[in-house]
Amino acid sequence: MIKNAHLLGQPQDGSQTAAPTALPSDEHIAPAPRVSVQAFCDTVETAAAVQSAGEDRRLAKAHVKIQMGGAAAAVEAYRMSPTPNVIIIEADGRGDAIIGRLDQLAEVCDAGTRVIVIGRINDVTLYRELTRRGVSDYLIAPVSTLDVVRSVCGLFHSPEAKPVGRIIAVVGAKGGVGASTVAHNIAWAIARDLNLDSVVTDLDLAFGTAGLDYNQDPPQGIADAVFSPDRIDTAFVDRLLSKCTDHLSLLAAPATLDRVYDFGAEAFDAILDSMRASIPCVVLDVPHIWSGWTRRLLISADEILIVAGPDLANLRNAKNMVDLLRAARPNDHPPHYCLNQIGVPKRPEIAPADFAKALEDQPLTVIPFEPQLFGTAANNGQMIAEVAANHKTADLFRQMAQVLTGRAEAKRGRQSLLGKLLKRAG
Repeated sequence: MIKNAHLLGQPQDGSQTAAPTALPSDEHIAPAPRVSVQAFCDTVETAAAVQSAGEDRRLAKAHVKIQMGGAAAAVEAYRMSPTPNVIIIEADGRGDAIIGRLDQLAEVCDAGTRVIVIGRINDVTLYRELTRRGVSDYLIAPVSTLDVVRSVCGLFHSPEAKPVGRIIAVVGAKGGVGASTVAHNIAWAIARDLNLDSVVTDLDLAFGTAGLDYNQDPPQGIADAVFSPDRIDTAFVDRLLSKCTDHLSLLAAPATLDRVYDFGAEAFDAILDSMRASIPCVVLDVPHIWSGWTRRLLISADEILIVAGPDLANLRNAKNMVDLLRAARPNDHPPHYCLNQIGVPKRPEIAPADFAKALEDQPLTVIPFEPQLFGTAANNGQMIAEVAANHKTADLFRQMAQVLTGRAEAKRGRQSLLGKLLKRAG
C-alpha cells in the first residue's frame, strides 16, 4: 500500500518537484528488521541519500546494497538471481517509461518482495497506476536520507504490514535420520546463497547439536527466552543470538541435563512471534518428540520439511505426520519431505517411488549416504558447503533452501504480488 506523503495534494502536471521533508520532532520511526535492501539508482544524489540511510541507526539491522543503472539494471540483475526483501528503484523518466520498466520487473520479482519507486513525476494518475501494480511506496526526487529511512521502515511497521519472517520447521520422521544436520545446512544455504538474514533455533534443549555443528558455544540461548516469557522483545532476542556469519545467527540449546524441559503447548509462541516480526527467515530444528508444543510449532510454521530414512518405520511415521498436517493445514502447501542417507551398502531400503506412492507426493530431494563428507563436517564443526562447496550434496541443500523460501518456484515462473496485480489490472 502506498503511503506517500509527498504526492497527495500536489499539482498533477509534473511541473513541480516536492522538496524533501524534514523529520518532525515528534515523529517516531521504528527501526527496520533484519531485511535485505537493494537500491538501483540513476543519479549520484539519490545513491548518496540511500547510502546515508543505510548508515542510519534505524536501518542498522538491514543489509543495504546500492547499484547504478535504475530499473533496467534491476531487471537484468534479477533474471538469474533471487530478489531481496526490498527493492528501491529510481526511475528517471516519464510515467509510461516507469510503468514499462515495472512491468518487466514484475516478471522476475520473487513473491513477498516489496518495491519502492523514486521518480520525478508528480502525477496522481501515475500514483494510481503504481498502486494497482502493487508498488509499496512512491517517493518524489530529490529524496533525503530520512525520506528513505521513513519509507523502508514504514513497510514493516504500518498497521497493514505483514510480518517479515518466514518460519521453516524441520523435523525427523524417526530419531537418528539426520534432521538436525539437514536443518543446519539448509539454514546455512539460505544465509550464504540467498543472502537472507536467518536464525537457526535449536529446540532440542537437552541434546541439541546446533552449537557443535556451527562451532559455537554461546552463553545464552533459547532456554533463556522460553523460561522468561515476560522479558521477550526484539532487543532481548537480539542479545540471545550468537552470530555465525554475516547473515546467519544461532539461538542455541543449552544441551545440559541440570533441569527438565517440560513445556506447555504455547511455550514458544512469544519468542517465535518476536523473531517473525524482525527476522526474514527462521529455521526451527524440531526434535523428534510428539507433544503439544511440537505439534503446535509444526502446524503454525510457514513451511515444513520432514526428513525420513528409507525404512518401514520412517515410511509409517512420515505418512502419519503428513496426513495429520494436511488435515490441520487445509489452506497451506502440503508438508515437504526428503529422504536422507540413501544407499547404505548392503542395507535393504524402501525405494523413493514407494514413499511417493504412500505419501502421494514426490520427495523434495534424495540425499545420498556420504559418511566421509558428513563425518568430517560434523567433527570439524562445519557445514557441508564449507567442507566441499562444489559437492553435489551441497547443491542439494541449496536447492532445498530455494524451495523452502519460495525462491525456486519463483525461478521456474516467478511472479510476486506486483505481477499478479499487473495481470489483474490487465
